[in-house]
Amino acid sequence: MTKTKQEQSSERREEILGIAARLIAQRGYSATTVRDIAEEAGILSGSLYHHFASKEAMIQEILHGFMDRLLTRYDEIAANATDPRAGIDALIECAFETIGREPSAVGLYQNEAAFLATQPGFEFLVAESERIETIWIGQLRAGQSAGVFRPEGDPAVTYRFIRDAVWSTVRWYRPGGRHTVESMSTQFLALVHSGLDAD
Repeated sequence: MTKTKQEQSSERREEILGIAARLIAQRGYSATTVRDIAEEAGILSGSLYHHFASKEAMIQEILHGFMDRLLTRYDEIAANATDPRAGIDALIECAFETIGREPSAVGLYQNEAAFLATQPGFEFLVAESERIETIWIGQLRAGQSAGVFRPEGDPAVTYRFIRDAVWSTVRWYRPGGRHTVESMSTQFLALVHSGLDAD
C-alpha cells in the first residue's frame, strides 16, 4: 500500500529526530550542528528547515515525547501498584526498559537537561521532572508508612540516589552485551532492597 505524502513526511521527521537525539547524546548539544544532523540524514541543511525551525525545536520535540511517554507509564504504575514495594520495583524496571528502548533520548536528557532547563522553551523539563519526583516520593513514603521500607530514610534523598544510579547506566550499558535490560534491573533491585527494605 502506497504511503501518503503526510505519512512519508511524518516518518522522515521521526528519522531526523532519531538522528538528532543520537548525535547530541554522543557529541553534546553545543558540539552538534544542524549541518551535522542534516549530513547524517543525507539532506542539505536548508532542507532540514522544511521539517524543523531550529536545532532547539528538534530537541524540544525529542524531550517532550520522551518525558510524556515516561510520565504516562509512571502514572499507570503508581495507579495500579498493588503495594509500595511493587510500585518501586515497577518504576525501576520501567526506567531500565526505557534505557533499552530509547538510549539516545535518555542520554540527551542526562547530559543536557540541566542546561536546557535554563533556556526559553524548555520550562517543561522542570515541571515534568517535578511530577516524576512526586510519583517516586509518593511510593517511598507509602512504603515507610506501611512499614515496608526503613523509616529513617529521607524519601527525597532516596529517590535521587536511585534516579542517578539508574539513569547514569545509559553512559556505559550496551545492548547485546553480557547483560540484558532485564538482568540489569534484577541486579539493581537486589541492591536497592538490601538497603531499603525494613528488617
